[in-house]
Amino acid sequence: MEITIKINGRFVSVEVSAEVADYLEQAKRNNRKLYRERQRYWDGRECDEYIIATEGRLPYCATPEELVCQRETLDEILAVLALCTDTQRERFLLYALYDFSYVEIAEMCGCSKYAVRDSIMAVRKIFKKNFQK
Repeated sequence: MEITIKINGRFVSVEVSAEVADYLEQAKRNNRKLYRERQRYWDGRECDEYIIATEGRLPYCATPEELVCQRETLDEILAVLALCTDTQRERFLLYALYDFSYVEIAEMCGCSKYAVRDSIMAVRKIFKKNFQK
């Protein structure tokens, strides 16, 4: 498989194995997740830099209070997702949990990237409506 990398300001095509290409793709997704973790919180909470800095290095043990809060939040999220259509739910989870781009989701679902965007925006609107109460 051929990939393009930037070396000394120039782009160079390099032939790599499928395993290396998969590893690089997963690393790119992890970087995008961390970037989003730092940049956007639709519920207004702050970014926990400790969790980001130690992701994959140290086991994280939540306190009992945090576990209760996580469970309550999960129940609220699942209740809102139950209000969405199956298509909206599938596209939103592919975007939010698995960090696929609109184009990648569109290829998987056999639709346009604008249809994916509209579905995700509809789910976000439902979330905002239910969490602003």
